[in-house]
Amino acid sequence: MSPLSSSPNAYGYPLLIKHLLTRSNIASACQEIVSGADMRLSYADLGKRICQLANALKASGICEGMRVGVMDWDTHRYLECFFAVPMMGATLFTINVRLSPAQILYTINHGKSDLIIVHRDFIPIIDDIKSGFSRDIVIVPIGDGDGYEEWIGEAPTSFDFPDFDENQTATLFYTTGTTGSPKGVSYSHRQLVLHTLGLLAGFGGRPGNAGFHRGDVYMPLTPLFHVHGWGFPYAATLLGLRQVYPGRYAPDIILQLIAQEGVTFSHCVPTVLSMVLDHPDCSQIDLSCWKVIIGGAALPRGLLDRTAAAGISLHAAYGMSETCPFLTVADLSSNDPDVQSQTGFPGPLVDLRVVTPDMKDVPHDGETTGEVVVRAPWLTQGYLDNLQASNELWAGGYLHTGDVGYIREDGSLQITDRLKDVIKTGGEWISSLALENIASSCSGIEEVAAIGLPHEKWGERPVLVARLLKDADLDLVRMSVMEAIQSSVDAGELSKWAVPDDIIFVPRLPKTSVGKLDKKLVRQEVSTRADLKS
Repeated sequence: MSPLSSSPNAYGYPLLIKHLLTRSNIASACQEIVSGADMRLSYADLGKRICQLANALKASGICEGMRVGVMDWDTHRYLECFFAVPMMGATLFTINVRLSPAQILYTINHGKSDLIIVHRDFIPIIDDIKSGFSRDIVIVPIGDGDGYEEWIGEAPTSFDFPDFDENQTATLFYTTGTTGSPKGVSYSHRQLVLHTLGLLAGFGGRPGNAGFHRGDVYMPLTPLFHVHGWGFPYAATLLGLRQVYPGRYAPDIILQLIAQEGVTFSHCVPTVLSMVLDHPDCSQIDLSCWKVIIGGAALPRGLLDRTAAAGISLHAAYGMSETCPFLTVADLSSNDPDVQSQTGFPGPLVDLRVVTPDMKDVPHDGETTGEVVVRAPWLTQGYLDNLQASNELWAGGYLHTGDVGYIREDGSLQITDRLKDVIKTGGEWISSLALENIASSCSGIEEVAAIGLPHEKWGERPVLVARLLKDADLDLVRMSVMEAIQSSVDAGELSKWAVPDDIIFVPRLPKTSVGKLDKKLVRQEVSTRADLKS
């Protein structure tokens, strides 16, 4: 096959993160980026500050191929790191500050950090673990941000960001699985650029005020250390949107910023949204223009009802750390709660299948379940220095999500469970998600986890572990939940084996570092804590 004809002067245009700034630097130079209560800068300022950060990093010894860690809250500083570090040819290492100190030390050593930018709130962690560093690491303390301003403030406002191979690693972070050590997940410039375009195509092509578009004011409520804030900061910057960064997540500050800055689009896990809705100021804020994408965990029906009552437009999306993360999104133009809570339709360029253990496709009948496996141009190609886990992730040439679901006749996906969370009792498979959805829709339930506990006769039996809303009556809630589950059994929607043996009420449900229910810990606590009240 003959190659394309091209001029020797033609520019090959590698897919590099620096090119995401090309449009916004021109079309949105005066648009504003808000960070907390004090910092406001234009996109023109952002471009200069990215150059200043790159120069400061270079003066600190950072060059192409090195790794720069960040331990900071969600601020304009983090956004600047999203661009400056990979644009230099270095790798941005977004350190999960919510892990235990031992896990943070493991990730820093495994990830081979060369320099770490550290907010004052995380200096105690560094002081506690630095004796265990396996290499010399430059620590840049930035105080509450004032040290960052001093560090970059005298640096030049221009930097010649080079071209290089678009497949060069741009970012690194670590998964927060509940078993084993965290796994390193990395992405190339090419993958992040394509993911950015995939987000805009998947979320932007919606009528009216739905979706994600130039008229939005964007505020992330997913930590920027977690899968690049789900990739939306890159997409928002490419579009040149007004952006609002809340710093440390506090519900009163979040509500204040929504009201003062006119925020219209956010994304978060259910726990964060529930935290906002629980704040006493929530009822006083007009949230009718706020669109929220829920991901990272199942969207309980109870939470959907609460957000609808508050006037929020809530929709589900699906992905994982290993998928960058975008895979599917619900119909953003729909006001139907049943559609809003569905996992949704595959995004552009996403080849998504639901398969049997031998990789055979199940019927798209809205009933037959299997494991969700995927291909897309932005999926991680493997875990850092972990060939065995990488091969398991990509067995059969598709990335295995570990999620169970089905595909409807219209092509939309519905996740029903995690492979490891499906409850098997007496040969019957019970969906923990189905039980959680029913329970969470009952009055008085704040959050709930359905787990399987060992049973001598049946192998496993389902048990609900729930946290009550303030002032809820325990006995009334228990009766309401059991009646709702029995009604689903009577209607043929659930097997009779799905009726839980018990409902255990607890003051808190353990979470992972990114706000997901940690069912492994739930099982451990139910099995070992004698003070649980049932």
